[in-house]
Amino acid sequence: MLPVLKLSRSGEVRISDAVQHLADELNLTPDERSELLPSGKQAVFTNRVNWAKAYLLKAGLIAATKRAHFVINERGRQVLAQSPARIDTKFLNQFEEFRQSRPVVDIEDGQGGDQSGPQDSRTPDEIIRLAHQRIEAALGQELLERILSAPPAFFENLIVSLLISMGYGGSAKDAGRALGKSGDNGVDGVIDQDALGLDRVYIQAKRYALGNNIGSGAIRDFFGSLDRHKAAKGLFVTTSEFSSSAKETAEYLSKRIVLIDGSTLAKLMIRYNVGCRIEETLYLKKVDEEFFE
Repeated sequence: MLPVLKLSRSGEVRISDAVQHLADELNLTPDERSELLPSGKQAVFTNRVNWAKAYLLKAGLIAATKRAHFVINERGRQVLAQSPARIDTKFLNQFEEFRQSRPVVDIEDGQGGDQSGPQDSRTPDEIIRLAHQRIEAALGQELLERILSAPPAFFENLIVSLLISMGYGGSAKDAGRALGKSGDNGVDGVIDQDALGLDRVYIQAKRYALGNNIGSGAIRDFFGSLDRHKAAKGLFVTTSEFSSSAKETAEYLSKRIVLIDGSTLAKLMIRYNVGCRIEETLYLKKVDEEFFE
Protein backbone atom coordinates (compact mmCIF):
# COMPACT_ATOMS: atom_id res chain seq x y z
CA MET A 1 0.00 0.00 0.00
CA LEU A 2 2.85 2.41 0.76
CA PRO A 3 4.37 2.23 -2.76
CA VAL A 4 0.93 2.89 -4.29
CA LEU A 5 0.39 5.92 -2.04
CA LYS A 6 3.88 7.28 -2.79
CA LEU A 7 3.27 6.90 -6.52
CA SER A 8 0.17 9.11 -6.30
CA ARG A 9 2.24 12.07 -5.02
CA SER A 10 3.12 13.05 -8.59
CA GLY A 11 -0.52 13.63 -9.59
CA GLU A 12 -3.42 11.66 -11.01
CA VAL A 13 -2.50 8.01 -11.57
CA ARG A 14 -4.05 5.43 -13.88
CA ILE A 15 -4.21 2.05 -12.13
CA SER A 16 -2.74 0.14 -15.09
CA ASP A 17 0.18 2.58 -15.21
CA ALA A 18 0.66 2.08 -11.47
CA VAL A 19 0.94 -1.67 -11.96
CA GLN A 20 3.60 -1.26 -14.65
CA HIS A 21 5.54 1.44 -12.76
CA LEU A 22 5.60 -0.46 -9.46
CA ALA A 23 6.59 -3.71 -11.16
CA ASP A 24 9.59 -1.88 -12.65
CA GLU A 25 10.36 -0.15 -9.35
CA LEU A 26 10.34 -3.46 -7.47
CA ASN A 27 12.42 -5.15 -10.20
CA LEU A 28 9.91 -7.96 -10.66
CA THR A 29 10.96 -10.72 -13.02
CA PRO A 30 8.81 -11.58 -16.07
CA ASP A 31 7.59 -14.69 -14.23
CA GLU A 32 6.59 -12.65 -11.17
CA ARG A 33 4.74 -10.15 -13.36
CA SER A 34 2.83 -12.84 -15.24
CA GLU A 35 1.99 -15.15 -12.30
CA LEU A 36 -1.78 -15.59 -12.32
CA LEU A 37 -4.37 -16.07 -9.62
CA PRO A 38 -5.91 -19.58 -9.47
CA SER A 39 -8.80 -18.24 -11.55
CA GLY A 40 -6.34 -17.51 -14.37
CA LYS A 41 -8.08 -14.21 -15.11
CA GLN A 42 -5.72 -11.70 -13.49
CA ALA A 43 -2.07 -11.45 -12.52
CA VAL A 44 -1.33 -11.71 -8.80
CA PHE A 45 0.64 -8.45 -8.78
CA THR A 46 -2.10 -6.58 -10.65
CA ASN A 47 -4.63 -7.91 -8.18
CA ARG A 48 -2.58 -6.73 -5.20
CA VAL A 49 -2.06 -3.24 -6.61
CA ASN A 50 -5.80 -2.91 -7.23
CA TRP A 51 -6.61 -4.02 -3.68
CA ALA A 52 -3.97 -1.64 -2.28
CA LYS A 53 -5.80 1.16 -4.07
CA ALA A 54 -9.14 -0.06 -2.65
CA TYR A 55 -7.78 -0.14 0.92
CA LEU A 56 -6.28 3.36 0.62
CA LEU A 57 -9.55 4.63 -0.82
CA LYS A 58 -11.52 3.17 2.11
CA ALA A 59 -9.15 4.84 4.56
CA GLY A 60 -9.53 8.21 2.84
CA LEU A 61 -5.86 8.55 1.83
CA ILE A 62 -6.61 8.81 -1.87
CA ALA A 63 -9.62 9.90 -3.94
CA ALA A 64 -11.06 8.33 -7.07
CA THR A 65 -11.23 10.74 -10.00
CA LYS A 66 -12.37 9.29 -13.31
CA ARG A 67 -12.55 5.66 -14.41
CA ALA A 68 -9.53 3.64 -13.17
CA HIS A 69 -7.76 6.81 -11.96
CA PHE A 70 -6.97 8.10 -8.48
CA VAL A 71 -5.07 10.91 -6.79
CA ILE A 72 -3.60 11.50 -3.33
CA ASN A 73 -5.52 13.83 -0.99
CA GLU A 74 -4.54 15.90 2.03
CA ARG A 75 -4.81 13.01 4.48
CA GLY A 76 -2.60 10.91 2.27
CA ARG A 77 0.03 13.65 2.15
CA GLN A 78 -0.07 13.93 5.94
CA VAL A 79 0.53 10.18 6.24
CA LEU A 80 3.52 10.33 3.88
CA ALA A 81 4.89 13.27 5.85
CA GLN A 82 5.16 10.88 8.82
CA SER A 83 7.52 8.67 6.76
CA PRO A 84 5.84 5.35 7.72
CA ALA A 85 7.93 2.25 7.19
CA ARG A 86 4.86 0.27 6.17
CA ILE A 87 1.17 0.78 5.52
CA ASP A 88 -1.04 -2.23 6.21
CA THR A 89 -4.53 -2.88 7.57
CA LYS A 90 -3.32 -2.41 11.13
CA PHE A 91 -1.96 1.03 10.20
CA LEU A 92 -5.16 2.00 8.38
CA ASN A 93 -7.27 1.00 11.36
CA GLN A 94 -6.51 4.41 12.93
CA PHE A 95 -8.96 5.99 10.48
CA GLU A 96 -12.65 5.88 11.32
CA GLU A 97 -13.72 5.43 7.69
CA PHE A 98 -11.56 2.33 7.42
CA ARG A 99 -12.79 0.86 10.70
CA GLN A 100 -16.40 1.28 9.55
CA SER A 101 -15.67 -0.51 6.28
CA ARG A 102 -13.50 -3.18 7.92
CA PRO A 103 -16.11 -5.98 7.85
CA VAL A 104 -15.97 -5.61 4.06
CA VAL A 105 -12.31 -4.82 3.54
CA ASP A 106 -10.39 -6.70 6.22
CA ILE A 107 -11.48 -10.33 6.33
CA GLU A 108 -8.22 -12.04 7.28
CA ASP A 109 -9.53 -13.66 10.44
CA GLY A 110 -13.24 -13.56 9.66
CA GLN A 111 -13.91 -11.84 13.00
CA GLY A 112 -12.66 -8.30 12.44
CA GLY A 113 -9.72 -8.75 14.83
CA ASP A 114 -6.30 -7.21 14.41
CA GLN A 115 -3.97 -9.12 12.13
CA SER A 116 -0.28 -8.81 11.41
CA GLY A 117 2.35 -10.91 9.73
CA PRO A 118 1.99 -12.93 6.51
CA GLN A 119 -1.82 -12.91 6.50
CA ASP A 120 -1.84 -9.12 6.51
CA SER A 121 -0.36 -9.03 2.99
CA ARG A 122 -3.07 -11.22 1.46
CA THR A 123 -5.80 -9.65 -0.60
CA PRO A 124 -9.44 -10.67 -0.09
CA ASP A 125 -9.26 -12.59 -3.38
CA GLU A 126 -6.36 -14.66 -2.06
CA ILE A 127 -8.07 -15.22 1.29
CA ILE A 128 -11.24 -16.45 -0.39
CA ARG A 129 -9.32 -18.85 -2.60
CA LEU A 130 -7.25 -20.07 0.34
CA ALA A 131 -10.45 -20.83 2.23
CA HIS A 132 -11.78 -22.62 -0.85
CA GLN A 133 -8.62 -24.74 -1.02
CA ARG A 134 -9.02 -25.70 2.65
CA ILE A 135 -12.65 -26.68 2.13
CA GLU A 136 -11.74 -28.84 -0.87
CA ALA A 137 -8.84 -30.45 1.02
CA ALA A 138 -11.21 -31.45 3.82
CA LEU A 139 -13.72 -32.73 1.26
CA GLY A 140 -11.02 -34.76 -0.48
CA GLN A 141 -10.02 -36.38 2.79
CA GLU A 142 -13.63 -37.27 3.54
CA LEU A 143 -14.07 -38.76 0.06
CA LEU A 144 -11.07 -41.05 0.56
CA GLU A 145 -12.36 -42.14 3.97
CA ARG A 146 -15.74 -43.00 2.46
CA ILE A 147 -14.05 -45.00 -0.32
CA LEU A 148 -12.02 -47.02 2.16
CA SER A 149 -15.10 -47.80 4.26
CA ALA A 150 -17.19 -48.87 1.25
CA PRO A 151 -17.38 -52.46 -0.14
CA PRO A 152 -14.48 -53.52 -2.45
CA ALA A 153 -16.59 -53.43 -5.63
CA PHE A 154 -17.41 -49.78 -4.98
CA PHE A 155 -13.88 -48.70 -5.88
CA GLU A 156 -14.18 -50.27 -9.34
CA ASN A 157 -17.54 -48.59 -9.93
CA LEU A 158 -16.06 -45.31 -8.77
CA ILE A 159 -13.31 -45.52 -11.38
CA VAL A 160 -15.94 -46.24 -14.03
CA SER A 161 -17.94 -43.17 -13.05
CA LEU A 162 -14.85 -40.97 -12.92
CA LEU A 163 -13.53 -42.06 -16.33
CA ILE A 164 -16.95 -41.56 -17.91
CA SER A 165 -17.15 -38.07 -16.40
CA MET A 166 -13.71 -37.34 -17.85
CA GLY A 167 -14.88 -38.37 -21.32
CA TYR A 168 -13.65 -41.97 -21.53
CA GLY A 169 -15.61 -45.16 -22.08
CA GLY A 170 -18.46 -43.92 -24.23
CA SER A 171 -21.33 -44.92 -21.94
CA ALA A 172 -21.78 -46.30 -18.45
CA LYS A 173 -22.92 -49.65 -19.84
CA ASP A 174 -19.89 -50.09 -22.11
CA ALA A 175 -17.46 -48.90 -19.45
CA GLY A 176 -18.96 -51.20 -16.83
CA ARG A 177 -18.61 -54.20 -19.09
CA ALA A 178 -15.02 -53.33 -19.89
CA LEU A 179 -14.01 -53.01 -16.24
CA GLY A 180 -15.81 -56.18 -15.32
CA LYS A 181 -12.80 -58.31 -16.24
CA SER A 182 -11.26 -58.01 -12.79
CA GLY A 183 -8.01 -59.89 -12.30
CA ASP A 184 -7.51 -60.65 -16.02
CA ASN A 185 -3.76 -61.30 -16.33
CA GLY A 186 -2.85 -58.67 -13.76
CA VAL A 187 -5.18 -56.01 -15.17
CA ASP A 188 -8.24 -54.89 -13.22
CA GLY A 189 -9.97 -53.35 -16.18
CA VAL A 190 -9.82 -51.90 -19.65
CA ILE A 191 -11.78 -48.98 -21.02
CA ASP A 192 -12.03 -47.73 -24.57
CA GLN A 193 -10.85 -44.24 -25.37
CA ASP A 194 -12.95 -44.18 -28.51
CA ALA A 195 -16.28 -45.63 -29.62
CA LEU A 196 -14.69 -48.32 -31.80
CA GLY A 197 -12.22 -49.53 -29.21
CA LEU A 198 -9.21 -48.75 -31.38
CA ASP A 199 -7.40 -47.16 -28.44
CA ARG A 200 -7.65 -48.66 -24.98
CA VAL A 201 -6.47 -47.79 -21.49
CA TYR A 202 -5.66 -50.69 -19.16
CA ILE A 203 -6.25 -50.08 -15.49
CA GLN A 204 -4.82 -51.37 -12.23
CA ALA A 205 -6.71 -50.35 -9.07
CA LYS A 206 -5.45 -50.78 -5.51
CA ARG A 207 -7.61 -49.65 -2.59
CA TYR A 208 -5.03 -49.27 0.19
CA ALA A 209 -5.09 -47.32 3.42
CA LEU A 210 -2.86 -44.28 3.74
CA GLY A 211 0.66 -45.40 4.64
CA ASN A 212 0.43 -48.64 2.68
CA ASN A 213 2.24 -47.19 -0.32
CA ILE A 214 2.63 -48.74 -3.77
CA GLY A 215 6.21 -49.86 -4.44
CA SER A 216 8.21 -50.29 -7.64
CA GLY A 217 7.45 -54.03 -7.72
CA ALA A 218 3.74 -53.38 -8.31
CA ILE A 219 4.60 -51.01 -11.16
CA ARG A 220 6.85 -53.59 -12.83
CA ASP A 221 4.13 -56.23 -12.46
CA PHE A 222 1.63 -53.91 -14.11
CA PHE A 223 4.15 -53.22 -16.87
CA GLY A 224 4.38 -56.96 -17.51
CA SER A 225 0.59 -57.19 -17.69
CA LEU A 226 0.49 -54.37 -20.23
CA ASP A 227 3.10 -56.20 -22.27
CA ARG A 228 0.99 -59.38 -22.31
CA HIS A 229 -1.98 -57.37 -23.55
CA LYS A 230 0.23 -55.64 -26.14
CA ALA A 231 -0.85 -52.33 -24.61
CA ALA A 232 1.17 -49.14 -24.91
CA LYS A 233 -0.23 -47.33 -21.88
CA GLY A 234 -1.89 -47.92 -18.56
CA LEU A 235 -3.46 -46.20 -15.57
CA PHE A 236 -2.54 -47.20 -12.01
CA VAL A 237 -4.98 -45.87 -9.40
CA THR A 238 -4.62 -46.16 -5.63
CA THR A 239 -6.21 -44.57 -2.59
CA SER A 240 -2.80 -44.42 -0.88
CA GLU A 241 0.47 -43.09 -2.34
CA PHE A 242 3.32 -44.20 -4.57
CA SER A 243 6.84 -44.57 -3.25
CA SER A 244 9.61 -42.54 -4.87
CA SER A 245 11.00 -45.72 -6.44
CA ALA A 246 7.57 -46.51 -7.91
CA LYS A 247 7.37 -43.06 -9.49
CA GLU A 248 10.89 -43.39 -10.87
CA THR A 249 10.12 -46.85 -12.28
CA ALA A 250 6.98 -45.58 -14.02
CA GLU A 251 8.92 -42.64 -15.44
CA TYR A 252 11.63 -44.71 -17.11
CA LEU A 253 9.67 -47.73 -18.37
CA SER A 254 9.10 -47.96 -22.12
CA LYS A 255 5.29 -47.91 -21.73
CA ARG A 256 3.34 -44.86 -20.61
CA ILE A 257 1.99 -45.53 -17.11
CA VAL A 258 0.04 -42.74 -15.41
CA LEU A 259 -0.02 -42.87 -11.61
CA ILE A 260 -3.08 -41.57 -9.74
CA ASP A 261 -2.61 -41.48 -5.97
CA GLY A 262 -5.28 -40.84 -3.35
CA SER A 263 -4.80 -37.08 -3.31
CA THR A 264 -5.03 -36.81 -7.09
CA LEU A 265 -8.02 -39.16 -7.15
CA ALA A 266 -9.89 -36.96 -4.67
CA LYS A 267 -9.09 -33.82 -6.68
CA LEU A 268 -10.37 -35.44 -9.88
CA MET A 269 -13.56 -36.53 -8.13
CA ILE A 270 -14.15 -32.97 -6.93
CA ARG A 271 -13.31 -31.46 -10.32
CA TYR A 272 -15.70 -33.76 -12.20
CA ASN A 273 -18.40 -33.87 -9.48
CA VAL A 274 -18.08 -37.59 -8.81
CA GLY A 275 -19.22 -38.49 -5.30
CA CYS A 276 -19.85 -34.83 -4.50
CA ARG A 277 -22.13 -32.03 -5.64
CA ILE A 278 -22.24 -28.25 -5.66
CA GLU A 279 -23.77 -27.03 -2.41
CA GLU A 280 -23.62 -23.30 -3.01
CA THR A 281 -22.35 -20.90 -5.66
CA LEU A 282 -20.77 -17.59 -4.69
CA TYR A 283 -20.54 -14.81 -7.28
CA LEU A 284 -17.70 -12.28 -7.08
CA LYS A 285 -18.80 -9.01 -8.63
CA LYS A 286 -17.13 -5.69 -9.39
CA VAL A 287 -18.26 -2.18 -10.29
CA ASP A 288 -19.59 -1.70 -13.84
CA GLU A 289 -17.56 1.34 -14.86
CA GLU A 290 -19.54 1.85 -18.08
CA PHE A 291 -22.77 2.16 -16.10
CA PHE A 292 -21.43 5.12 -14.10
CA GLU A 293 -19.96 6.79 -17.19
